[in-house]
Amino acid sequence: MKVLNLLCSQAHRFEGWFASEDDFQSQTERGLLVCPMCGDAGVSRLPSAPRLNVSRLRDSSTATDAAPPDQSALDLHQSAAQSHVMRAMRQLMAKTEDVGERFPEEARRIHYGEAAERGIRGRATPEEAASLADEGIAVMAVPLADVFKGETH
Repeated sequence: MKVLNLLCSQAHRFEGWFASEDDFQSQTERGLLVCPMCGDAGVSRLPSAPRLNVSRLRDSSTATDAAPPDQSALDLHQSAAQSHVMRAMRQLMAKTEDVGERFPEEARRIHYGEAAERGIRGRATPEEAASLADEGIAVMAVPLADVFKGETH
């Protein structure tokens, strides 16, 4: 398994997991790589070091008089945060059913006991979401969910 640091043209950094270098090249050539933050297909590979000295970061985070972290430390933290978001989105996609445009109708059916209770995702207009909230049906907008459809890496 190869873990590569990637960057989209909007400057979002993220990780991509590939079976091999050839797998990365193949997905790139077929246009399958998109930024999980914004959906941008202009993705490039960043140089990566085989080993990061994270003990320096850990030591500085425990010191009370430590200097502010340098840019590489901030980049490392940003990359870790983006990885957590991507992992959470993948879990959301794996554990919910996509009901598409039927989302408001299906959310009501579940809420009123007319359909089996389960996690669903789909699309609703802001007006439909407000109407669901007025009925006491909790919904949450997740604008990046479409980016993870059919993800192969």
